[in-house]
Amino acid sequence: MWASAFVVIRHVADDISPGSLGAGRLLVAALCVLPLVLRRGWVKPTRREWILLTACGVGWFGIYNLALNEGERRVDAGTAAMIIQIGPIIVAVLAVWIFGEVLHRWLVVGMVIGFGGVAIIARGYSGGGDGDLVGILLVVLAAAMYAVGVLSQKSLLRRIPSVQVVFVSFVIGAAVCLPFAHDLVGVVSEGGSTLWWTVYLGVFPTAIAFTTWAFALAHTDAGKLSLTTFLVPAITTLIAWALLDEVPPGLTFVGGALAITGVLLTRRKPSTVGR
Repeated sequence: MWASAFVVIRHVADDISPGSLGAGRLLVAALCVLPLVLRRGWVKPTRREWILLTACGVGWFGIYNLALNEGERRVDAGTAAMIIQIGPIIVAVLAVWIFGEVLHRWLVVGMVIGFGGVAIIARGYSGGGDGDLVGILLVVLAAAMYAVGVLSQKSLLRRIPSVQVVFVSFVIGAAVCLPFAHDLVGVVSEGGSTLWWTVYLGVFPTAIAFTTWAFALAHTDAGKLSLTTFLVPAITTLIAWALLDEVPPGLTFVGGALAITGVLLTRRKPSTVGR
């Protein structure tokens, strides 16, 4: 479902503004999840939990959608999906800063290789690919917001139900996007395929995908779960090739492979032999 989101965003990029697409997607998702929240019951968040919910909603769902939607106006779907894969590296780096985890050598090596992969992707575009470096940087920003969301959610899910966490995050994210949603009313009133693609994004890659992700995150390690997203770029590229006749520049595949290699290296544990 997440893989298809990159393709749909790219498909409607010229027909709806980034803010309207983000706001519409998140409002639809919130409406889908609301019945589950009402059924599960509301758990009153503490002040600290409200701060984390706000960080998750503003970062992962607000800024992430604005940055990714605008970025995909400039770069293809497969490239965007590959760049997002550096998210787990940013998660690991932020965990060092926020939680005081050890900055071991494999984390440093993985970080260098991973961001080196992004640099190669950027080089592919500066060398004549369709798109621009601004698009690359916007998707990198989206990846950073993904990392903020993962870390915030993991702490929240210790006490608050997953459906409540994603519902509040959707609403906050929609509020962030709404000031930039100048054409949302027009898209809704006109109907047509753009509206239905926005509804698709809200129901499947957002409401269903993020709810199941939050449930899984509550029952497993954030780092290990993040590794499953390595399937996304391959699926995205195949869907984009089949439906949009769109293939990323050649260097994107090299850079994407390095980015994934970098993430895998950050997951290695430092040797304790001789200690």
